[in-house]
Amino acid sequence: MPDYEYRCLDCHKRFALFLKYDEYGKVTVLCAHCGSSNVQRRIGRIRVLRGDESRLEEMADPANLDGIDDDPRALGRMMRQMSSQMGEDMGPEFTEVVHRLEAGQTPDQIEKDMPDMGDADATAGGGGGALDLGDDF
Repeated sequence: MPDYEYRCLDCHKRFALFLKYDEYGKVTVLCAHCGSSNVQRRIGRIRVLRGDESRLEEMADPANLDGIDDDPRALGRMMRQMSSQMGEDMGPEFTEVVHRLEAGQTPDQIEKDMPDMGDADATAGGGGGALDLGDDF
């Protein structure tokens, strides 16, 4: 049996009611706290499960790439969204780069400020070489 959530418009308290599907809309719902029939159905938040392919398709939408060549903030937002969609922790260097981009710092400025970024000796997991943020700026 589904759990339907309501809010009483008289006492303003919330409550849940278990109803069979065929009872919904036919049974008079009374507030569990004050007995009033002046209640309103609450629709809770829903979650939509999406697969990796769906998330990657959304990120590949050209509209999401507008401005990344000219605006470090747009690049930072895109990188944050990409990280969020993938659901992986990209590490403290990535987080720092995204933060700096969102603050308006260009990739060239970031590379000057963080010369050891991506260097195998400076990071725990290795990696080798400098992090290339692109030459568009």
